[in-house]
Amino acid sequence: MTHRLIERLRLPLFDEGHRAMAADLGAWMAAQPAVDHHDADAATRTWVRRLGADGWLRHAVPREHGGHRDVLDSRSLCIAREVLAYHDGLADFAFAMQGLGSGPLMLDGPSALRAAWLPRVARGEAIAAFALSEPEAGSDVGALATRARRDGDAWVLDGEKTWISNGGIADFYCVFARTDAASRGAKGITAFLVPADAPGLRVARRIAVLAPHPLATLAFEGCRIPDSHRLGEVGAGFALAMRTLDIFRTSVAAAALGFAARALDEALGHATTRAMFGTTLAAQPLAQATLGDMAMEFDAAALLTARAAWVRDVGGDPRATREAAMAKLAATELGQRIIDRAVQLHGGRGVEVGSVVERLYREIRALRIYEGASEVQRLIIGREAVRAARPATE
Repeated sequence: MTHRLIERLRLPLFDEGHRAMAADLGAWMAAQPAVDHHDADAATRTWVRRLGADGWLRHAVPREHGGHRDVLDSRSLCIAREVLAYHDGLADFAFAMQGLGSGPLMLDGPSALRAAWLPRVARGEAIAAFALSEPEAGSDVGALATRARRDGDAWVLDGEKTWISNGGIADFYCVFARTDAASRGAKGITAFLVPADAPGLRVARRIAVLAPHPLATLAFEGCRIPDSHRLGEVGAGFALAMRTLDIFRTSVAAAALGFAARALDEALGHATTRAMFGTTLAAQPLAQATLGDMAMEFDAAALLTARAAWVRDVGGDPRATREAAMAKLAATELGQRIIDRAVQLHGGRGVEVGSVVERLYREIRALRIYEGASEVQRLIIGREAVRAARPATE
Protein backbone atom coordinates (compact mmCIF):
# COMPACT_ATOMS: atom_id res chain seq x y z
CA MET A 1 0.00 0.00 0.00
CA THR A 2 1.41 3.39 -0.97
CA HIS A 3 1.82 6.31 1.42
CA ARG A 4 -0.58 8.31 -0.76
CA LEU A 5 -3.36 5.80 -0.16
CA ILE A 6 -2.55 5.64 3.57
CA GLU A 7 -2.90 9.43 3.83
CA ARG A 8 -6.19 9.44 1.90
CA LEU A 9 -7.67 6.68 4.01
CA ARG A 10 -7.29 8.88 7.08
CA LEU A 11 -10.05 11.10 5.70
CA PRO A 12 -13.50 10.69 7.29
CA LEU A 13 -14.75 9.36 3.94
CA PHE A 14 -13.34 5.97 5.00
CA ASP A 15 -13.62 3.76 8.09
CA GLU A 16 -11.37 1.36 9.96
CA GLY A 17 -12.57 -1.54 7.84
CA HIS A 18 -11.37 0.19 4.69
CA ARG A 19 -8.00 0.98 6.25
CA ALA A 20 -7.51 -2.61 7.39
CA MET A 21 -8.54 -3.97 4.00
CA ALA A 22 -6.05 -1.74 2.18
CA ALA A 23 -3.19 -2.74 4.47
CA ASP A 24 -3.98 -6.44 4.22
CA LEU A 25 -4.40 -6.43 0.45
CA GLY A 26 -1.21 -4.42 -0.03
CA ALA A 27 0.75 -6.93 2.04
CA TRP A 28 -0.90 -9.82 0.21
CA MET A 29 -0.03 -8.44 -3.22
CA ALA A 30 3.56 -7.71 -2.20
CA ALA A 31 3.94 -11.38 -1.25
CA GLN A 32 2.45 -12.82 -4.45
CA PRO A 33 4.77 -14.53 -6.94
CA ALA A 34 5.05 -12.72 -10.26
CA VAL A 35 2.66 -13.80 -13.02
CA ASP A 36 3.84 -14.06 -16.63
CA HIS A 37 1.77 -11.69 -18.80
CA HIS A 38 2.86 -13.23 -22.08
CA ASP A 39 -0.07 -15.65 -21.81
CA ALA A 40 -2.87 -13.30 -20.76
CA ASP A 41 -5.44 -16.10 -20.55
CA ALA A 42 -3.34 -18.14 -18.14
CA ALA A 43 -2.35 -15.06 -16.15
CA THR A 44 -5.97 -13.99 -15.71
CA ARG A 45 -7.01 -17.47 -14.64
CA THR A 46 -4.16 -17.49 -12.12
CA TRP A 47 -5.22 -14.18 -10.60
CA VAL A 48 -8.89 -15.17 -10.44
CA ARG A 49 -7.94 -18.37 -8.67
CA ARG A 50 -5.61 -16.62 -6.20
CA LEU A 51 -7.99 -13.75 -5.47
CA GLY A 52 -10.84 -16.18 -4.93
CA ALA A 53 -8.92 -18.65 -2.80
CA ASP A 54 -7.75 -15.95 -0.39
CA GLY A 55 -11.11 -14.23 -0.10
CA TRP A 56 -10.57 -10.99 -2.03
CA LEU A 57 -13.29 -11.70 -4.59
CA ARG A 58 -15.80 -11.68 -1.73
CA HIS A 59 -15.78 -7.89 -2.15
CA ALA A 60 -17.28 -8.32 -5.63
CA VAL A 61 -20.46 -10.22 -4.64
CA PRO A 62 -23.09 -9.71 -1.90
CA ARG A 63 -22.97 -11.52 1.45
CA GLU A 64 -25.98 -13.69 0.54
CA HIS A 65 -23.81 -15.56 -1.93
CA GLY A 66 -20.47 -15.60 -0.13
CA GLY A 67 -19.61 -11.91 -0.28
CA HIS A 68 -18.11 -9.63 2.34
CA ARG A 69 -21.01 -7.15 2.71
CA ASP A 70 -24.76 -7.20 2.27
CA VAL A 71 -24.41 -4.89 -0.76
CA LEU A 72 -21.34 -3.95 -2.75
CA ASP A 73 -19.33 -1.14 -1.20
CA SER A 74 -17.86 1.30 -3.73
CA ARG A 75 -15.06 2.37 -1.43
CA SER A 76 -13.94 -1.23 -0.98
CA LEU A 77 -14.07 -1.82 -4.74
CA CYS A 78 -11.97 1.30 -5.29
CA ILE A 79 -9.41 0.36 -2.66
CA ALA A 80 -9.07 -3.11 -4.13
CA ARG A 81 -8.62 -1.86 -7.67
CA GLU A 82 -6.11 0.85 -6.75
CA VAL A 83 -3.96 -1.56 -4.75
CA LEU A 84 -4.14 -4.33 -7.35
CA ALA A 85 -3.42 -1.99 -10.29
CA TYR A 86 -0.41 -0.56 -8.47
CA HIS A 87 1.14 -4.02 -8.44
CA ASP A 88 -0.23 -5.82 -11.50
CA GLY A 89 -2.67 -4.71 -14.19
CA LEU A 90 -4.01 -8.20 -14.83
CA ALA A 91 -4.70 -8.70 -11.13
CA ASP A 92 -6.86 -5.60 -11.25
CA PHE A 93 -8.51 -6.79 -14.46
CA ALA A 94 -9.30 -10.19 -12.96
CA PHE A 95 -10.90 -8.65 -9.87
CA ALA A 96 -12.88 -6.02 -11.77
CA MET A 97 -14.33 -8.41 -14.32
CA GLN A 98 -15.57 -10.83 -11.67
CA GLY A 99 -17.68 -7.97 -10.35
CA LEU A 100 -18.74 -6.34 -13.60
CA GLY A 101 -19.27 -9.66 -15.37
CA SER A 102 -21.60 -10.97 -12.68
CA GLY A 103 -23.20 -7.59 -11.90
CA PRO A 104 -26.41 -8.06 -13.92
CA LEU A 105 -26.88 -11.49 -12.37
CA MET A 106 -26.32 -10.07 -8.88
CA LEU A 107 -28.73 -7.18 -9.42
CA ASP A 108 -31.64 -8.89 -11.15
CA GLY A 109 -31.01 -12.57 -11.71
CA PRO A 110 -33.38 -15.37 -10.66
CA SER A 111 -32.52 -16.75 -7.23
CA ALA A 112 -31.61 -20.16 -8.64
CA LEU A 113 -29.11 -18.66 -11.07
CA ARG A 114 -27.59 -16.43 -8.39
CA ALA A 115 -27.17 -19.42 -6.08
CA ALA A 116 -25.63 -21.49 -8.87
CA TRP A 117 -23.07 -18.94 -10.06
CA LEU A 118 -22.28 -16.17 -7.56
CA PRO A 119 -20.65 -18.35 -4.87
CA ARG A 120 -18.39 -19.76 -7.57
CA VAL A 121 -17.54 -16.24 -8.73
CA ALA A 122 -16.61 -15.32 -5.14
CA ARG A 123 -14.39 -18.39 -4.78
CA GLY A 124 -12.66 -17.82 -8.12
CA GLU A 125 -14.08 -21.05 -9.52
CA ALA A 126 -16.11 -19.44 -12.33
CA ILE A 127 -15.03 -16.56 -14.57
CA ALA A 128 -17.65 -13.96 -15.49
CA ALA A 129 -18.04 -11.66 -18.50
CA PHE A 130 -20.23 -8.67 -19.45
CA ALA A 131 -21.32 -8.79 -23.10
CA LEU A 132 -22.84 -5.47 -24.16
CA SER A 133 -20.66 -3.92 -26.91
CA GLU A 134 -21.14 -4.73 -30.59
CA PRO A 135 -19.29 -3.76 -33.79
CA GLU A 136 -21.73 -0.84 -34.29
CA ALA A 137 -22.84 -0.33 -30.69
CA GLY A 138 -20.17 0.88 -28.27
CA SER A 139 -20.91 4.23 -26.63
CA ASP A 140 -24.25 4.20 -28.49
CA VAL A 141 -25.86 1.27 -26.69
CA GLY A 142 -29.15 2.11 -28.38
CA ALA A 143 -27.70 0.83 -31.66
CA LEU A 144 -27.52 -2.71 -30.26
CA ALA A 145 -28.48 -5.21 -32.95
CA THR A 146 -28.13 -8.69 -31.40
CA ARG A 147 -31.62 -10.24 -31.37
CA ALA A 148 -33.38 -12.62 -29.02
CA ARG A 149 -36.70 -14.09 -30.16
CA ARG A 150 -39.10 -15.99 -27.97
CA ASP A 151 -39.60 -19.67 -28.84
CA GLY A 152 -41.90 -21.38 -26.37
CA ASP A 153 -40.21 -21.43 -22.97
CA ALA A 154 -36.86 -20.41 -24.46
CA TRP A 155 -35.12 -17.55 -26.26
CA VAL A 156 -33.00 -17.84 -29.40
CA LEU A 157 -30.11 -15.37 -29.71
CA ASP A 158 -28.53 -14.28 -32.99
CA GLY A 159 -25.89 -11.62 -33.46
CA GLU A 160 -22.39 -10.59 -32.52
CA LYS A 161 -20.71 -9.07 -29.49
CA THR A 162 -17.20 -7.66 -29.58
CA TRP A 163 -14.54 -6.18 -27.28
CA ILE A 164 -15.76 -8.63 -24.65
CA SER A 165 -13.33 -8.81 -21.74
CA ASN A 166 -12.75 -12.39 -20.59
CA GLY A 167 -14.09 -13.47 -23.99
CA GLY A 168 -12.77 -16.95 -24.65
CA ILE A 169 -12.06 -17.86 -21.01
CA ALA A 170 -15.33 -16.96 -19.25
CA ASP A 171 -17.61 -19.63 -17.84
CA PHE A 172 -20.68 -17.47 -18.45
CA TYR A 173 -21.63 -14.23 -20.17
CA CYS A 174 -24.26 -11.67 -19.18
CA VAL A 175 -25.56 -10.83 -22.66
CA PHE A 176 -27.81 -7.97 -23.76
CA ALA A 177 -30.05 -8.50 -26.79
CA ARG A 178 -32.97 -6.76 -28.46
CA THR A 179 -36.19 -8.66 -27.77
CA ASP A 180 -38.55 -6.18 -29.42
CA ALA A 181 -37.69 -5.96 -33.12
CA ALA A 182 -39.87 -2.88 -33.54
CA SER A 183 -38.21 -0.91 -30.75
CA ARG A 184 -35.54 1.71 -31.25
CA GLY A 185 -32.76 3.05 -29.08
CA ALA A 186 -32.56 1.80 -25.53
CA LYS A 187 -36.04 0.29 -25.49
CA GLY A 188 -36.77 -3.38 -26.00
CA ILE A 189 -33.43 -4.73 -24.71
CA THR A 190 -33.31 -7.75 -22.38
CA ALA A 191 -30.44 -9.41 -20.49
CA PHE A 192 -29.65 -13.13 -20.40
CA LEU A 193 -27.11 -15.36 -18.71
CA VAL A 194 -25.47 -17.52 -21.38
CA PRO A 195 -23.15 -20.32 -20.24
CA ALA A 196 -19.95 -20.53 -22.26
CA ASP A 197 -20.83 -24.03 -23.45
CA ALA A 198 -24.31 -23.08 -24.73
CA PRO A 199 -24.94 -24.52 -28.22
CA GLY A 200 -24.86 -21.76 -30.82
CA LEU A 201 -22.32 -19.62 -28.95
CA ARG A 202 -18.80 -19.54 -30.31
CA VAL A 203 -15.72 -17.38 -29.98
CA ALA A 204 -15.44 -15.90 -33.46
CA ARG A 205 -12.18 -14.03 -32.97
CA ARG A 206 -9.64 -13.33 -30.28
CA ILE A 207 -8.55 -9.68 -30.16
CA ALA A 208 -4.99 -8.56 -29.41
CA VAL A 209 -4.67 -5.14 -27.76
CA LEU A 210 -2.00 -2.75 -26.50
CA ALA A 211 -1.97 -4.16 -22.96
CA PRO A 212 -2.78 -7.87 -23.42
CA HIS A 213 -5.80 -9.28 -21.64
CA PRO A 214 -8.44 -11.84 -22.65
CA LEU A 215 -10.64 -10.16 -25.26
CA ALA A 216 -12.85 -11.63 -27.98
CA THR A 217 -15.66 -11.31 -30.46
CA LEU A 218 -18.57 -13.67 -29.74
CA ALA A 219 -21.00 -15.02 -32.32
CA PHE A 220 -24.52 -16.14 -31.41
CA GLU A 221 -26.03 -18.37 -34.08
CA GLY A 222 -29.37 -19.80 -33.04
CA CYS A 223 -28.14 -19.87 -29.45
CA ARG A 224 -31.03 -21.29 -27.41
CA ILE A 225 -31.38 -20.18 -23.78
CA PRO A 226 -34.22 -21.14 -21.39
CA ASP A 227 -36.38 -18.33 -20.06
CA SER A 228 -35.06 -19.20 -16.59
CA HIS A 229 -31.75 -17.63 -17.76
CA ARG A 230 -33.36 -14.26 -18.36
CA LEU A 231 -32.03 -11.50 -16.09
CA GLY A 232 -34.74 -9.06 -15.08
CA GLU A 233 -37.91 -8.17 -16.89
CA VAL A 234 -38.30 -8.36 -20.65
CA GLY A 235 -37.36 -4.98 -22.10
CA ALA A 236 -35.54 -3.80 -18.96
CA GLY A 237 -32.04 -4.78 -20.08
CA PHE A 238 -30.75 -1.31 -20.85
CA ALA A 239 -31.61 -0.07 -17.36
CA LEU A 240 -29.94 -3.18 -15.90
CA ALA A 241 -26.77 -2.56 -17.90
CA MET A 242 -26.66 1.06 -16.71
CA ARG A 243 -27.25 0.04 -13.08
CA THR A 244 -24.33 -2.38 -13.36
CA LEU A 245 -22.04 0.24 -14.88
CA ASP A 246 -23.09 2.76 -12.23
CA ILE A 247 -21.67 0.47 -9.55
CA PHE A 248 -18.32 -0.11 -11.22
CA ARG A 249 -17.60 3.13 -13.11
CA THR A 250 -15.97 4.84 -10.12
CA SER A 251 -13.72 1.81 -9.64
CA VAL A 252 -12.27 2.41 -13.13
CA ALA A 253 -11.00 5.72 -11.77
CA ALA A 254 -9.42 3.83 -8.87
CA ALA A 255 -7.59 1.50 -11.26
CA ALA A 256 -6.21 4.55 -13.07
CA LEU A 257 -5.03 5.87 -9.69
CA GLY A 258 -3.18 2.61 -9.05
CA PHE A 259 -1.34 2.86 -12.37
CA ALA A 260 -0.60 6.57 -11.85
CA ALA A 261 0.63 6.07 -8.28
CA ARG A 262 3.08 3.41 -9.45
CA ALA A 263 4.30 5.69 -12.24
CA LEU A 264 4.80 8.58 -9.82
CA ASP A 265 6.77 6.36 -7.45
CA GLU A 266 8.89 5.05 -10.33
CA ALA A 267 9.53 8.63 -11.52
CA LEU A 268 10.53 9.81 -8.04
CA GLY A 269 12.80 6.82 -7.55
CA HIS A 270 14.49 7.40 -10.88
CA ALA A 271 14.80 11.18 -10.49
CA THR A 272 16.37 10.99 -7.04
CA THR A 273 19.06 8.53 -8.12
CA ARG A 274 19.78 9.58 -11.74
CA ALA A 275 23.04 11.54 -11.88
CA MET A 276 22.80 14.73 -13.92
CA PHE A 277 24.99 17.85 -14.18
CA GLY A 278 26.93 17.03 -11.04
CA THR A 279 23.84 16.33 -8.95
CA THR A 280 20.60 14.40 -9.55
CA LEU A 281 17.72 14.75 -11.99
CA ALA A 282 15.45 15.54 -9.02
CA ALA A 283 17.55 18.61 -8.24
CA GLN A 284 16.82 20.16 -11.64
CA PRO A 285 14.09 22.84 -11.48
CA LEU A 286 12.21 21.55 -14.53
CA ALA A 287 12.14 18.02 -13.13
CA GLN A 288 10.88 19.34 -9.79
CA ALA A 289 8.11 21.29 -11.54
CA THR A 290 7.12 18.18 -13.50
CA LEU A 291 7.02 16.03 -10.37
CA GLY A 292 5.03 18.73 -8.58
CA ASP A 293 2.42 18.76 -11.36
CA MET A 294 2.21 14.98 -11.23
CA ALA A 295 1.65 14.97 -7.46
CA MET A 296 -0.98 17.71 -7.63
CA GLU A 297 -2.89 16.05 -10.45
CA PHE A 298 -2.80 12.71 -8.69
CA ASP A 299 -4.28 14.15 -5.50
CA ALA A 300 -7.01 15.99 -7.43
CA ALA A 301 -8.09 12.79 -9.19
CA ALA A 302 -7.82 10.73 -5.99
CA LEU A 303 -10.06 13.08 -4.03
CA LEU A 304 -12.68 13.14 -6.78
CA THR A 305 -12.66 9.35 -6.78
CA ALA A 306 -12.99 9.12 -3.01
CA ARG A 307 -15.90 11.56 -3.10
CA ALA A 308 -17.73 9.60 -5.80
CA ALA A 309 -17.39 6.33 -3.89
CA TRP A 310 -18.54 7.96 -0.64
CA VAL A 311 -21.56 9.58 -2.32
CA ARG A 312 -22.70 6.20 -3.61
CA ASP A 313 -22.09 4.35 -0.33
CA VAL A 314 -23.13 6.95 2.25
CA GLY A 315 -24.26 10.14 0.58
CA GLY A 316 -27.67 8.96 -0.46
CA ASP A 317 -27.14 8.75 -4.23
CA PRO A 318 -26.75 5.13 -5.41
CA ARG A 319 -25.99 6.32 -8.94
CA ALA A 320 -23.64 9.25 -8.12
CA THR A 321 -23.91 10.12 -11.82
CA ARG A 322 -22.07 13.45 -11.80
CA GLU A 323 -19.50 12.45 -9.21
CA ALA A 324 -18.68 9.14 -10.92
CA ALA A 325 -18.32 10.83 -14.30
CA MET A 326 -15.97 13.45 -12.86
CA ALA A 327 -13.91 10.81 -11.10
CA LYS A 328 -13.54 8.58 -14.14
CA LEU A 329 -12.74 11.48 -16.46
CA ALA A 330 -10.19 13.07 -14.13
CA ALA A 331 -8.45 9.89 -13.02
CA THR A 332 -8.10 8.34 -16.47
CA GLU A 333 -7.10 11.55 -18.29
CA LEU A 334 -4.79 12.86 -15.56
CA GLY A 335 -3.50 9.34 -14.92
CA GLN A 336 -2.36 9.07 -18.49
CA ARG A 337 -0.66 12.48 -18.25
CA ILE A 338 1.14 11.41 -15.08
CA ILE A 339 2.38 8.22 -16.71
CA ASP A 340 3.42 10.07 -19.86
CA ARG A 341 5.52 12.44 -17.75
CA ALA A 342 7.05 9.47 -15.91
CA VAL A 343 8.11 8.01 -19.26
CA GLN A 344 9.60 11.38 -20.25
CA LEU A 345 11.55 11.65 -17.01
CA HIS A 346 13.01 8.19 -17.60
CA GLY A 347 14.30 9.23 -21.04
CA GLY A 348 15.23 6.31 -23.26
CA ARG A 349 14.65 3.85 -20.44
CA GLY A 350 11.04 4.92 -20.35
CA VAL A 351 10.25 3.47 -23.76
CA GLU A 352 12.28 0.30 -23.32
CA VAL A 353 9.98 -2.71 -23.63
CA GLY A 354 9.72 -4.40 -20.28
CA SER A 355 10.28 -1.32 -18.11
CA VAL A 356 7.62 -0.58 -15.51
CA VAL A 357 6.65 2.80 -16.94
CA GLU A 358 6.44 1.38 -20.49
CA ARG A 359 4.00 -1.24 -19.22
CA LEU A 360 1.97 1.37 -17.37
CA TYR A 361 1.87 3.55 -20.50
CA ARG A 362 0.14 0.71 -22.34
CA GLU A 363 -2.12 -0.32 -19.46
CA ILE A 364 -3.62 3.10 -18.74
CA ARG A 365 -4.75 3.85 -22.29
CA ALA A 366 -7.84 1.63 -22.49
CA LEU A 367 -9.30 3.12 -19.30
CA ARG A 368 -10.13 6.32 -21.18
CA ILE A 369 -12.41 4.26 -23.46
CA TYR A 370 -14.16 1.43 -21.65
CA GLU A 371 -17.16 1.78 -19.31
CA GLY A 372 -17.92 5.16 -20.85
CA ALA A 373 -15.33 6.97 -22.96
CA SER A 374 -13.95 10.33 -21.82
CA GLU A 375 -16.13 12.11 -24.37
CA VAL A 376 -19.24 10.50 -22.88
CA GLN A 377 -18.17 11.51 -19.36
CA ARG A 378 -17.79 15.12 -20.50
CA LEU A 379 -21.32 15.06 -21.91
CA ILE A 380 -22.68 13.62 -18.66
CA ILE A 381 -20.93 16.25 -16.56
CA GLY A 382 -22.15 19.04 -18.83
CA ARG A 383 -25.71 17.70 -18.81
CA GLU A 384 -25.71 17.50 -15.02
CA ALA A 385 -24.33 21.04 -14.74
CA VAL A 386 -27.10 22.39 -16.97
CA ARG A 387 -29.72 20.44 -15.04
CA ALA A 388 -28.47 21.84 -11.72
CA ALA A 389 -28.55 25.40 -13.09
CA ARG A 390 -32.20 25.24 -14.14
CA PRO A 391 -34.81 26.83 -11.84
CA ALA A 392 -36.75 24.23 -9.88
CA THR A 393 -39.97 25.31 -11.59
CA GLU A 394 -38.64 24.98 -15.15
